[in-house]
Amino acid sequence: MSSTISIVLADDHSLVRDGIRSLLEEEKDLVVVAEVSNGKEAIDIVEEKKPDLLIIDIRMPVMNGIDAVEVLNKKGSITKTIILSMHDSEEYILKSVDAGANGYLLKDTGKVEFIKAIHTVQQGGKYFSGDISNVLVNNLLHNKTASETVKTSKNNSNPFDLTSKELQVLELVLTGLTNKQISEKLQNSKRTVETHRFNLMRKMEVKNLIDLSKKAQQYNLV
Repeated sequence: MSSTISIVLADDHSLVRDGIRSLLEEEKDLVVVAEVSNGKEAIDIVEEKKPDLLIIDIRMPVMNGIDAVEVLNKKGSITKTIILSMHDSEEYILKSVDAGANGYLLKDTGKVEFIKAIHTVQQGGKYFSGDISNVLVNNLLHNKTASETVKTSKNNSNPFDLTSKELQVLELVLTGLTNKQISEKLQNSKRTVETHRFNLMRKMEVKNLIDLSKKAQQYNLV
C-alpha cells in the first residue's frame, strides 16, 4: 500500500485550485493528480483515476459538489470525499452528510487543520470543521432521520426558512453587535458572519437594520 495520498481537486475557480494545490504539495505524502471545474467532471475523473481523495466545492456549474458526492457514493466509489466550502450553514452540512461526504471544511481553514482533516479521512475517520458540535456530528452520522428532523423543525419555526445559525446571527445583530464582535462571539470568521447577515436581509426581504428588527418582532423570530 502506497504511503502517498492521491487527490483530485474540484472547484470552478482556478485561483482557488492553484492555492490548494500549492498548499497540499508542500506535504511529501500528498499529490494532486487532477483538477476539474464542476461536479460532472469530478465524477468522470474519479471513476477514471480512482484517487484516494476528492476535495470538492459545493457551488459549481453543471453539477454542484454535494450532488456529485452523492452520485459517487451511490455508484460505490471507494474514493473518500471532503467538501470544501465558504458556507458553514447547518443546511449544507446536513446535506453533505446525507450525500455521504467524509468531511466538511471551510475555505478559511488553516493549513494545519486542513492537513489533519485529510489524514483523518484517509484513515477512515470523519472530519467536520465549524462550530457544529461533536455530539451533533456523531448523531448525524448514526441517525439518518436527524436531517429530516432538523429541516422540519426549521421550516416550522419561521416562515423565511432561516437556518439555526442565521437565527443566532439575527439575535446578535439586533443586540447591536458589529460583524467583528459577532465573529468573535461565535468563533467564526468575519466573512462568514457577513455572509449570514447578507442571507438574512435577502431571505427576509429587508434593506436596513430597522426593517430587519421590525420584521423579526412581527414574526416572533427573537
